[in-house]
Amino acid sequence: MSDSSIALASRFERIRDQVKRFLGPWGVFFKGFLKHPVMVGSIIPSSRWTVQKMLGPVKWDECKLFVEYGPGVGTFCQPVLDRMRKDATLLVIDTNPDFIDFLRKHFRDSRFIAVHGSAADVNEIIREFGFEYADYILSGLPFSTLPGDLGPRIAEETGKAIRPGGAFLVYQFRARARDFMAPYFQRIDSGYEFWNILPCYLFWGWKA
Repeated sequence: MSDSSIALASRFERIRDQVKRFLGPWGVFFKGFLKHPVMVGSIIPSSRWTVQKMLGPVKWDECKLFVEYGPGVGTFCQPVLDRMRKDATLLVIDTNPDFIDFLRKHFRDSRFIAVHGSAADVNEIIREFGFEYADYILSGLPFSTLPGDLGPRIAEETGKAIRPGGAFLVYQFRARARDFMAPYFQRIDSGYEFWNILPCYLFWGWKA
């Protein structure tokens, strides 16, 4: 390779690194969406209004394990950590290694665990970390566009993973997410958040 080619490659790498630093989490999120659009579901992270409303019904003093599917760049992670007890655990699961790598570097809280894996394996994963049940599970996964039978499988495994009295928190762009939850949760409360891109449906499925 010639000196001019090496210099050009070096300059390209510097520009790429500068762009990555400038974009920060947004750049990581956008990259993840481009690589796995059917798994991410949105090109833009959730708004702070969605986060506040979604987490509103959680009884934090009773929460020992909070699980999140598809955390992306951690839009919900810090708000959850801010509300959790000092002895509680936030365990996030994502199939995208770029997101997991980013989250492990960004969140240094000892209560935080990031797992590269599938939400369909949630019961195996929580047992691996010494838990029998989760108190709450949060998901922004696009159930209606997940491949094959993955959506129903995740809903079923989630129903098994949550303790009695706990809840499955779901935010979606389509109301059909409720259909996936209905067989496993006796009561489903619903809401809607306009101040989000795009506006989204909110569901809280409670385990009897």
